[in-house]
Amino acid sequence: MTSDNIYGGLEGGGTKFVCMVGSSPQNILEEVRFPTTIPRETIQQAVNFFKRCADNTRLSAIGVASFGPLDLDKNSPTYGHITTTPKPGWSHTDMISKLHQALGIPIIFEHDVSASAFGEYYWNPQNRQKEPLVYFTIGTGIGAGIILNSRPVHGLLHIEAGHMHIPHDRKADPYSGNCPFHSDCFEGLACGPAMKQRWGQPAENLPEDHPAWNLEATYIALAMSNVIFTLSPKRIVLGGGVMQHEALFSMIRQKVLKLLNNYIQSSDILERIDDFIVPPFLGNRSGVLGAIALARVEIEEKKNN
Repeated sequence: MTSDNIYGGLEGGGTKFVCMVGSSPQNILEEVRFPTTIPRETIQQAVNFFKRCADNTRLSAIGVASFGPLDLDKNSPTYGHITTTPKPGWSHTDMISKLHQALGIPIIFEHDVSASAFGEYYWNPQNRQKEPLVYFTIGTGIGAGIILNSRPVHGLLHIEAGHMHIPHDRKADPYSGNCPFHSDCFEGLACGPAMKQRWGQPAENLPEDHPAWNLEATYIALAMSNVIFTLSPKRIVLGGGVMQHEALFSMIRQKVLKLLNNYIQSSDILERIDDFIVPPFLGNRSGVLGAIALARVEIEEKKNN
């Protein structure tokens, strides 16, 4: 994968924006992170970063990976907009017009978790053999991306597997959930803010032996079992802030095996589950490097056609 072109990547998350200029994980020229505040202020900071970079380096395109839900239909009058997001103040925000007007270069728009999935697929040679590849981020929110036929999967819109409904034993967990749309969906029960509300402190402050981790692993394992039954992926990547607690991985793997109960007869799960449910190859840069990969693929395909 050689390229002389330089690309921009923007990962717009619920708590922070990450902007990067480069061509690969090994060739990052500039990177900046700043808090997600109000739309006008936050998007302007991204515009300023890319304009400054463009003064010194010719950018071929920018990949924008945004939290959602998003309108990804290029024939829609609201293409490039965030739609019904739980993020206060961000519903119906136009994410890409300002960038395009300011820079005049192609903008490739994608859901942030789908971009993370694509980054894991594109930059990790092993993952090229692992389609369908599923990526979940478990942090401020919970989202999923699926790579199939070398592309993120879209349907009516992008994947919203963070809002699947999973069993909720209210005797074991009386917490009602924090999703403003569905209360106790997967995100409502297991995202970082839900853990903070339930236990009275951020997940990163909870000790190793706190019961929060067993409950969290249970919810994640239930969701991953549904994904395995529904999509039959060849690999699941779990990223996001909550998954920085490394002990979760072994707990989730064991709970998934128990939930599947030998029904799925695949050696990839039965014998190599440590290589089936894995942390991100790109660490906390999957989204922004996935945005760069999407921009790169777009330009290279246009060049070859």
